[in-house]
Amino acid sequence: MAILSLQGVSKNFGALKVTDDVSFDLAPGEALGIIGPNGAGKSTLFNLITGNLRPDAGQVLLDGRDITLETPMQRCASGVGRSFQIPQPFDHLTVYENLLVAARFGGGLAASEAPLACMDILHRTGLSALSDRKAGALPLLHRKRLELSRALATRPRVILLDEIAGGLTDGECVDLVATIRSLHAEGTAIIWIEHVLHALTSVVTRLIALNFGRVLMTGTPDEVMAAPQVQEIYLGIEA
Repeated sequence: MAILSLQGVSKNFGALKVTDDVSFDLAPGEALGIIGPNGAGKSTLFNLITGNLRPDAGQVLLDGRDITLETPMQRCASGVGRSFQIPQPFDHLTVYENLLVAARFGGGLAASEAPLACMDILHRTGLSALSDRKAGALPLLHRKRLELSRALATRPRVILLDEIAGGLTDGECVDLVATIRSLHAEGTAIIWIEHVLHALTSVVTRLIALNFGRVLMTGTPDEVMAAPQVQEIYLGIEA
């Protein structure tokens, strides 16, 4: 059974259809990438999965259970975690305190369990040396790592990564990708929106290309990136 399924999901903003009859399944432990030009509906799709938006049509299923009408908090408690394109930590709290909030209120961990779990995540994401640093003082790479760490602290079975490699140098990107790859190897299912294609395709095993809210093509990274319609629409190359 798929861990996550979208069935005919559509969303309109007035006359603008930003998500148009999107369907796909995510297998347990799978790493799925989503690409598309700006305005293709990628972030809206994430908002529909997390419950920040409700679809006008279609269903969102988690382990075969309809969660279409559930709140973001309910979906988080069920195992749907997310990082945001623009990191949104509690700037006045330390790195560790940010994780503690996520673990207690998002992951539902008891007060006796949360501290050890948070320190383990900080170690895995390379932030343990910065645990006492105020989040607002972190450079971009570490803010991205903190965004990932907070999502992990909610104990997700599916984690949504929204352009987490954007704005990083090549070296920083390599380090972050290594962290994401190790998390995936532990069995966490991933859906990753990204414009840094070499980072994305080094992790995911399947790609979905979106255009104007519709699924243009689904396949392996090589198949999708070689398709003339994807090159023309996404890369600006004449087919």
